[in-house]
Amino acid sequence: MLYYLLYQVLARIDGLSFLRVFRYPSMRILAAAITALLLSFLIGPWFIERLRSRQIGQQIRDDGPKTHKKKAGTPTMGGALILFCLVVSVLLWCDLSNRFVLLALVVSVAFGAIGFADDYAQVTKKNTKGVPGKLRLLLEFLIAGGAMAYLFMSDTMSPDLRTHLQLPFTNFYEVSPDLSAWLYIVFGAFVVVGTANAVNLTDGLDGLAIGPTIINAGTFLVFAYLAGVETTILTRSGGEQSLAQYLHIAHIPGVVELAVFCAALFGAGIGFLWYNTYPASVFMGDVGSLSLGGALGMLAVLTKNELVLTLVGGLFLIEALSVMIQVGSFKTRGKRVFKMAPIHHHFELKGWEEPKIIVRFWLVSILFALLALGTLKLR
Repeated sequence: MLYYLLYQVLARIDGLSFLRVFRYPSMRILAAAITALLLSFLIGPWFIERLRSRQIGQQIRDDGPKTHKKKAGTPTMGGALILFCLVVSVLLWCDLSNRFVLLALVVSVAFGAIGFADDYAQVTKKNTKGVPGKLRLLLEFLIAGGAMAYLFMSDTMSPDLRTHLQLPFTNFYEVSPDLSAWLYIVFGAFVVVGTANAVNLTDGLDGLAIGPTIINAGTFLVFAYLAGVETTILTRSGGEQSLAQYLHIAHIPGVVELAVFCAALFGAGIGFLWYNTYPASVFMGDVGSLSLGGALGMLAVLTKNELVLTLVGGLFLIEALSVMIQVGSFKTRGKRVFKMAPIHHHFELKGWEEPKIIVRFWLVSILFALLALGTLKLR
């Protein structure tokens, strides 16, 4: 909205031409991050107080670590604050005619709605079960599958990019496996749903999930900007090529606008971390973890970094794999590999203090993000 007002309307008035600076994604990236951050600071205390007054408190699993019993009653569903700040910032600073932005935003909000229903069921029924798992997965796949189908049926992405996979450490223009449309739709849906649930599994300690989410958002900001920016550079032969082509990554016209979306996600995440850091004043709940995971999954698909996501979101992958290994081992051998899954609970039961686990996991996430950024040059 502000993008349209400042650049499309006011900038055409004599004396206000300087507002044309808002045509550049780099300017709106800063504006989106600052807007989401300040909005979190402004309404955060009021929002948390409203949750507390309505007794929307966290339900603690009986089979969880005993140290978590003291967290019972802490306001939950704080992810609604993240989602609100993200949506407002995106609506203000993004080009809303851009389909990449609309797809990412719709999936984020839809997954947030599923999470909200799950949280609401837990709060009202005073248990930790919420929406049945199979129903939740079905809804997630319907939303993600619908988004993937639209991506193929519309002209959002060019036909020579839609079904191609971008392999890490390879030249996209020389090596890019081509999947069939339906196979890619299924694959893309799995990426989005898998990421959403991996973030959900990671959300078990104060600030544990939001920290890596912020790091992931910053990483995808770089990927989206480089893949979509129209800046050209001179080659040694005297010709011109886009920055993406120079880096041997897929050049996706229009996807640069997702960098503004990433900035809004980054700012909203930092704002929420102010209240979610140990000891947490509010938990994000499923409304936060599912919407954030859905957003990250869509960013991976839309920037053609589906496989690089295993590096960017390496911590989320480890958390999800720890659960799969634990369940698989117990069902086949009757033995547990970890003291408790997800793996952050394993370290809790080993005696690690919660802040130590959180910070060390953040550091691991930073390492994964750096490795992912390294794929830009190691090709």
